[in-house]
Amino acid sequence: MTRQRLKKGLVQVYTGDGKGKTSAAFGLALRAVGRGLKVYVIQFIKGGFDYGELHIVEKIPNLKLATFGRGKFITQTPPSVEDLKLAREAFEMAKKVVDSGEYDVVVLDEVNVALNLKLISIEEVIDLIKNKPKHVELILTGRYAPTQIIDAADLVTEMREVKHPFTQGVLPRKGIEY
Repeated sequence: MTRQRLKKGLVQVYTGDGKGKTSAAFGLALRAVGRGLKVYVIQFIKGGFDYGELHIVEKIPNLKLATFGRGKFITQTPPSVEDLKLAREAFEMAKKVVDSGEYDVVVLDEVNVALNLKLISIEEVIDLIKNKPKHVELILTGRYAPTQIIDAADLVTEMREVKHPFTQGVLPRKGIEY
């Protein structure tokens, strides 16, 4: 039996300075898997960190996750050769996954941050968007979404921080923030 595909995959962007961009993308991923779609999440910059999603994704059929990064925040400008190399690997994986057409939903988590840090170029991400298979839903997350990415998207949601416990000294909590 052939599985149902999306008739038209859209491009969604979750950006802004508020919390919840990755959480929204994973919520969509769970919804898609629940409906029989195949999902691949590629995390730029987040490799080496101990996020909660790493502990559950292998138990969910039709959901794959690949992480790229050193487990450190990128603070130097220009970024290190290692950061550039890992971002290149993440993007090459993204191209391979999207171009294969095997997955119905592909999430590029923190790709907007990678763009902002100039780890990858806006032109190559725009090219990926323009040339994706018709049925593939593409989700791009991260602060600092460039205007060109926003213009190329079908849906853009901006998370805006109104209040955050971190400003009151509450440290990130396991299972909630990571």
